[in-house]
Amino acid sequence: MPGQNEGADAHHPGVRHEETPHQRHLGAPFPGPAAGSVTALGAWRTLQESEVLLCPTCSAPLTDGTHRGRAEGSGTEDGGPGSEQDGGGGPAGGGGSTGGGGSTGGGTDRMLAALRASESRFRAAFCDAVIGMALIDPEDRIIEVNPAFAALIGRSVGELVRTRLYELIDPEGMPDRLFAELVHGERERFRVEKRLKHREGHEVWSKVTFSLIRDGAGQPLYTLALVEDLTEQRRLGDRLEYQALHDPLTRLPNRTFFFERLDAACLAVTEEPGSGPATGDGRRVGVCYLDLDGFAAINEALGHHIGDQLLIAVATRLRRAFSGHDAHLVARMGGDEFAVLVTDSLGSEQLTGLAGRILEALERPFDVAGHRLVITASVGVVERSVHETTPTDLVKDADATLYWSKADGRARWTLYDPDRGAHQLTRQLLTTALRPALERGEFTIEYQPLVGLADGAVHGAEALVRWRHPRYGTLSPDRFIPLAEESGAIVPLGRWVLEESCRQAQQWLTEFPDTETFVSVNLAARQIWDSDVVADVGRALERTGLPARLLQLEITESALLGPGGRPLQALQALADMGVRIAIDDFGTGYSNLAYLSRLPVHVLKLDGTFIEGFRDPAPRTRRTAAVAPSSVPGAATPTSRSSARWCSSPTPSV
Repeated sequence: MPGQNEGADAHHPGVRHEETPHQRHLGAPFPGPAAGSVTALGAWRTLQESEVLLCPTCSAPLTDGTHRGRAEGSGTEDGGPGSEQDGGGGPAGGGGSTGGGGSTGGGTDRMLAALRASESRFRAAFCDAVIGMALIDPEDRIIEVNPAFAALIGRSVGELVRTRLYELIDPEGMPDRLFAELVHGERERFRVEKRLKHREGHEVWSKVTFSLIRDGAGQPLYTLALVEDLTEQRRLGDRLEYQALHDPLTRLPNRTFFFERLDAACLAVTEEPGSGPATGDGRRVGVCYLDLDGFAAINEALGHHIGDQLLIAVATRLRRAFSGHDAHLVARMGGDEFAVLVTDSLGSEQLTGLAGRILEALERPFDVAGHRLVITASVGVVERSVHETTPTDLVKDADATLYWSKADGRARWTLYDPDRGAHQLTRQLLTTALRPALERGEFTIEYQPLVGLADGAVHGAEALVRWRHPRYGTLSPDRFIPLAEESGAIVPLGRWVLEESCRQAQQWLTEFPDTETFVSVNLAARQIWDSDVVADVGRALERTGLPARLLQLEITESALLGPGGRPLQALQALADMGVRIAIDDFGTGYSNLAYLSRLPVHVLKLDGTFIEGFRDPAPRTRRTAAVAPSSVPGAATPTSRSSARWCSSPTPSV
């Protein structure tokens, strides 16, 4: 009909511009015959098939609130089966007029009434919903919006209508592909978390569900956006994330945050080599790992509350020392350990400079709860290419270097040394392998003759344990005995050496009964403290049959200085059994001769430094009466043997 579509929307035929947005899109009537009609029943089916609760008229727009056509049958256009043209046609079967003038059947009226009732219910739900809702056309313009959406972003409903969606939603990270698929009918819905722009300038986090609305022919018509306010959820999530990644005491990033940043630095290698020393194949990272010297003593003496306040003060100084450097992360790793991570390292000189800055930051005393506290730090520094390490290895080496710094004197930084690291690794491997090696029989004993200086005869032999290591070859005691003492493996190893030595001495006695050769076995201090050494010795003598007088036990001078008198009690019990007691390395400790009078000592083994330089007979005579009987390990030259004679009593037992 001429002029029927004047003013119609080019994108939505049958919708006239002079109509209100509600009339056009939420309460819009069906199109007239000239535009092609869809039956009311077809519109109802569209509503039933739709996956969102929308007014059925949004899928089949109306023009004047009336419809001329059949209420039953499938909807078709322009004279197709089951449809009627303007001004004619009757019902397909019963219940309606068959006259050429045409009239609206009762079934159609009832259907239209039902549609209007449904529209009214939806309009109420749309307008009163607490969740934001907006209807968007294919050109990204908002054509309907409810008050909840408007309130969410601080605007009115009127000013949002005809606004383009991208003006309200942060475009960063917008899933353009998903949105295009939705608009073209290739996808029914998708969900995304986005930031909306509030009128006052801040951002509102929301969860937006975009759903496609199709027309009666199944073609994309509108997009429905359901908007849920996630602001409080995001705030809660941010708080929980902060708590998970930060130390509650100092507010510094914690160990988890540190490793997340380090992992990212090791993985974020650019694809453009040659762009600088910190990119591509040249990317480097570094760590300054520090521990407070003497913090445990402060904690114990003044209390944990003072220690906590000191940690807070230290964290504050470290944070200030590295403020303004986004690539420098200061973290508390636990206890009194902190770390500075450099994700764009320029080399070891930069890292050692940062370590020096750490020491300077802690130089000034700390005033904590009325206490003026002086604290220093030991710093381990590691710097290397990301291609040469892993986050775990980097921190492990930094931690090891920290303890080298403490061993070197504290209050200093130490740069990681690969050779020293390899030595440390070897120590660890040996420590771990000690007990299994004993079970596998990798230890052997060699015997060094003990010769009397007076007659040159062999009176005994010292048992020296060796480790036949499958990888490192034969290891002398100085390579593994300290490790055994640190780890506690010295106790089972010492028992084995004791029993094997007694068995060998008994064999010598059996083969050479006329020469009673004793065996001398070293006794570690930890064997006295961590085991019943008296019972161990008694068991070894009983199993081997060796007379107690042919067993000599050597203990170092420093091991005798333990508290509680336990070493003295054990040595006295052993001496009462008839075992010979020797003090090894005499002259390296306190060398308290008065203390010796309390010990059941049979032999003193003098350290070489004790008699070194004894060329003047005068001082020799002053020592002769004080030290007797004694022996000197390594007295191999005539001069040393001569010096040793001045400090030895010519008795057959030596």
